[in-house]
Amino acid sequence: MNHSAERIFYILQIADNALINGHRQSEWCGHGPILEQDIALTNIALDHLGQARSLYQYAAELFNGLPMDEKQQMFASPALTSKIESGESLTEDDLAYLRDGWDFRNVLLVEQPNKDWAYTVVRSFLFDVYNYYFFKELTNCTDLTLASIAQKSLKEITYHLRWSSEWMIRLGDGTEESHNRVSAALADRWMFSGELTRESEVDMRMNEQGVAPDLSAMKPRVDSHVAEVLGEATLKVPTGAWMQDGGKDGKHTEHLGYILTELQFMQRAYPGMQW
Repeated sequence: MNHSAERIFYILQIADNALINGHRQSEWCGHGPILEQDIALTNIALDHLGQARSLYQYAAELFNGLPMDEKQQMFASPALTSKIESGESLTEDDLAYLRDGWDFRNVLLVEQPNKDWAYTVVRSFLFDVYNYYFFKELTNCTDLTLASIAQKSLKEITYHLRWSSEWMIRLGDGTEESHNRVSAALADRWMFSGELTRESEVDMRMNEQGVAPDLSAMKPRVDSHVAEVLGEATLKVPTGAWMQDGGKDGKHTEHLGYILTELQFMQRAYPGMQW
């Protein structure tokens, strides 16, 4: 795999996290426990969508500059490869709507179902801690476009972390029922948290080029922050070292398929449709 392809896959990894996480959070629109939090989570979902758009635009720009033979080897999704072979340039929408599940590179955590408010808060919190330290490091990367996107996004991501941390504390140090619910959600979703700081081959290659943060060096700070908030929430850090992974390599749970069925329906049913 050449350096240009690796960089595109790396950007898609970040963009897919933002898109799928934002989609999951958007499912709470109109269903939040109180109006204020309904609006807050909807706005957070929009933040992630905005980050995904910037990243997909950049990935499409890099992709369109590749030779045709390299383009044809990058994706396995029939709808996308058909457009590539026709000689058309790709757009941010193509990368979001025409890739199938095996071409997505988001971590497994963000595609897990909402279930209830506690599960949503836990998923958001575990991702937000990682995302905060990741984007903070990304502002210093040698890719100036990525660094600029990271700098622009960091203020939003800082708020996301504060929001989910406050809810972890509110639920964990609240009533007996709220404590039990968030504790159960944490225990259930913990096995997806390790993939966040697990280095994929693309992560390692991009780190060598000064583009990607060093996830192994970042992990102690992420773990320390998680433990600090859980302590304040009177919650225990789950035990057990075994973790699920595979999302960064295109291996996903069945949940991503249902997300994409809903997310991509209109574009798939009416190809090229514009409002």
